[in-house]
Amino acid sequence: MSQPSAMPDAERTWMIDTLLALLQTPSPTGRTDAVMQLIGEVFDDLGVPFSLTRRGALIAELPGESPSVDRAIVVHADTVGAMVSRLKDNGRLQLISVGTFSARFAAGARVRILCDESTEFITGTILPLKASGHAFGDAVDTQPTDWDHIEVRVDRRVSSPDDLRQLGIQVGDFVALMAGPELTHDGFVVSRHLDDQAGVAVALTLAKHVADHGPRLPHRTAVMVTIAEEVGYGASTGLPAGIAEMITVDNAVCAPGLQSREDAVTVLMADLHGPYDYHLSRQLCRLADEHGIRSVRDVFRFYRSDAAAAIEAGAGTRAALVGPGVDGSHGWERTHLDSLAATYALLREWLLTPLTFGDWDAHPSGELRDFPSSHQPAPSEQWVALSRGSDTEPGPASPGRSWPPGPDGTH
Repeated sequence: MSQPSAMPDAERTWMIDTLLALLQTPSPTGRTDAVMQLIGEVFDDLGVPFSLTRRGALIAELPGESPSVDRAIVVHADTVGAMVSRLKDNGRLQLISVGTFSARFAAGARVRILCDESTEFITGTILPLKASGHAFGDAVDTQPTDWDHIEVRVDRRVSSPDDLRQLGIQVGDFVALMAGPELTHDGFVVSRHLDDQAGVAVALTLAKHVADHGPRLPHRTAVMVTIAEEVGYGASTGLPAGIAEMITVDNAVCAPGLQSREDAVTVLMADLHGPYDYHLSRQLCRLADEHGIRSVRDVFRFYRSDAAAAIEAGAGTRAALVGPGVDGSHGWERTHLDSLAATYALLREWLLTPLTFGDWDAHPSGELRDFPSSHQPAPSEQWVALSRGSDTEPGPASPGRSWPPGPDGTH
């Protein structure tokens, strides 16, 4: 395994400050305007042009030599959270989840209740229905842990639905889990919502690097920040037409049985949606090896990213996924600054290379004879014969032997 690639101290510090600002801006899916304003202000400060879709996703463009926008980096600024589903008779709030995560990871969270008619927020705590061992004894350990068995205790003097309404709280209000970020002495970042604010911080740091140092990229590159990845359709609209290569930057899951590490960048080979692009993924692995960037490969069974949303919506692009290793995803998450730096370094090297297959990838279609199939090993003569039901396995190729056989069965 290679060592992590060096990252300039100034860029590292800027990335940390940006990450902390992102983490402390509430952004559950459906209530992302504030974080998108923050991200837009960063691009404005960098002098990087961008536009917004009708729904509020952001598309910036890094300049390059190609006449068209050939590449895209996709990250998502929305996070998991909750929504008020009922004002309870005891003055507390029943919730539904926004995004997919277990209620056991919500229990104990400090939250902000985001009311429709106010720019202020009301704080509270998500608690189990039986929250005190002094009151309920062992029942606190045996009660169910689903969303029907937790509630928000609001930090106001309320004891009825009418009291809640007087505060401006309504069904459908968003409840954002406070991130509570902490940077440890050893370089760990512990926080909620590293998925995917860590990826956003990496992408913004890349944009700063290009804006400040001006390396002329071989291809114009879009940086797309989506706002609905956690509910499954973030990059389904808004991606510029004609993108040849797309890399999604998202959290890489660290858990027993998986390969991802908190001090490396992960190149994901496949997830719930299926395999990522063979050629682009392996090109990223080669770049990591060539440039001394600590990396691992992994496969996630219960995972979906913006790449799936884009491809299912019809994007004709190669797609890959990379990301920093994150432990405890969708709960109290943790990563290491070395993992963010490795992700940054790999994406920086990718931006400086030409398209994986140059002229072929620059066009949406082409002739069979031009397809770069030699880069994916073909089945051997032996396996071709077996797949056709041959009773005998063909021997080694020889100068007088050809495949496939002629119409009379001869070679």
